[in-house]
Amino acid sequence: MDVILLERIAKLGQMGDVVRVRNGYARNFLLPQGKALRSTTENRKVFEAQRGQLEARNLERKSEAEGVAEKLTGQTFVVIRQAGETGQLYGSVTTRDLAEILDTGGFTVSRNQIQLNQPIKTIGMHTVSIALHPEVDSQITVNVARSEDEAERQARGEDLSLQNDDEVDFESDSESEGDAEANADTDSESLEETETDGGGDTGADVTAEENEEATKA
Repeated sequence: MDVILLERIAKLGQMGDVVRVRNGYARNFLLPQGKALRSTTENRKVFEAQRGQLEARNLERKSEAEGVAEKLTGQTFVVIRQAGETGQLYGSVTTRDLAEILDTGGFTVSRNQIQLNQPIKTIGMHTVSIALHPEVDSQITVNVARSEDEAERQARGEDLSLQNDDEVDFESDSESEGDAEANADTDSESLEETETDGGGDTGADVTAEENEEATKA
């Protein structure tokens, strides 16, 4: 479908551009959100008549977004989630979760404005971009931890996921050493039993020789 953009859309074009997009993208997002019009002769005339108003509205929204960006950029938001020893979350942190957290912090953004390629699935400090306006982005930090204490430690620069990996490796090494010692003890006991059995065979040979001499006598 060909549409006329009513504002700048990332990776598509600037206000007034006529671009071709998928029908579903146009029907489900661009048209209902008021970001584009179907490209027809009539709509082209409507756009040209309203262009001045659209540009003024765009500048106003951009100014508002820049004001929000000044307050939002650099903010850190803590998310507490359950996770395993290696830092893998039992679940994930999605754009819906982040929108709710931002709203609690006094910033109203939609899920579509949160630039998250895939849900967050590990603890740690994650940088997330928020598209406040087609020309204004804001960067925030999401501190995902298993507790408030861990969140504070991560904020100070500790990498708890690496520490947990080291602990797991240490435990594995300890178990390997324990298994090696157990195997060594088993081999030692087997050797002693073998020597004892060998001693018994020698005694049997001596007794046989004595019996033979007695028979001859």
